[in-house]
Amino acid sequence: MKNQKWIIFSVALVLMAGTVVALTWLKAHQKLGTPGIVTAPIPGSVVVKIDLPARVLDFTSTNLPEPKVLLDNLPADTSYALRIYTGADGFQVQATAILMGTDRSSIHNAEFCLTGQGFTGKKKSVVTIPIAGAQPYPLPVARWDVSGDFQRPGGQGAKVFGVYVFWFVANGEETPDNQQRMIWLGRDLLRSGVLQRWAYLSYFAVCAPGQEDATFERMKNLIARSVPEFQLPPARR
Repeated sequence: MKNQKWIIFSVALVLMAGTVVALTWLKAHQKLGTPGIVTAPIPGSVVVKIDLPARVLDFTSTNLPEPKVLLDNLPADTSYALRIYTGADGFQVQATAILMGTDRSSIHNAEFCLTGQGFTGKKKSVVTIPIAGAQPYPLPVARWDVSGDFQRPGGQGAKVFGVYVFWFVANGEETPDNQQRMIWLGRDLLRSGVLQRWAYLSYFAVCAPGQEDATFERMKNLIARSVPEFQLPPARR
C-alpha cells in the first residue's frame, strides 16, 4: 500500500512538473495574434489606438478617457476605447472596446464587469444582428437585460434598468460565449503557438422598466451601423 501511494505521488509530481515546463515553453515561444478590430500603433507605447466611429446615424458622440479603476486593474498592455453616443432625443448608449495584449487576463467574463458596476443580469439571450456595410454578415451577440440598486446624490435609493449587449472577436473568430473564446484561445496556442488577440466589445443603455425590447431595437441599429467602422468583416480575416 505504501509503495502504491509513493507511485501515485511520484506520477503526480512528474505530471505537475511537465505541465510547468510546457506552460513555460509556451509563454516563451508564443506569438501574439492579429486583432479582429482596426487598430493603429501609438509611438513609444505598448497599447494601440482603437477608433470607435464619432458619428453614427443621428447619434453624435463623446470620446472618454479610460476610467482610473480600469487603469488600476487591467494589465499595462491592455488597449481601451470608450464612447458615449447620444441620439437627437437624448437617448444614450455607451460603447466600449477592450483589447488584450500578451496578458490574457485583460478579457474576462461579462458577469465580472456587470457585478463590479452594481448590475445583475435578469434575462440573458443570444441574438444575431445583421451587420451593414459593403460586406454584410450576421453577428451573434449576447443580450442581457440587467438591473441594479443605486443611491442618488441625496441618499435616496433608485432601481436602474438597462440592456447590455456584448461579444468577443479575434482574427478569424467571433463569439458571444466566453467559454468558447477560451477553448479557441487554448486550441490556437497549443497548435501554433499563436496567442489570439481577443477584443471584448460591449454596448450599454439605461432604460425604463418594461422598455428593454424597444431599447434593444435602437441599440441594434446603432451596432449594425457602427461595427463596420472598426470590426474587420469575416472575409478580411
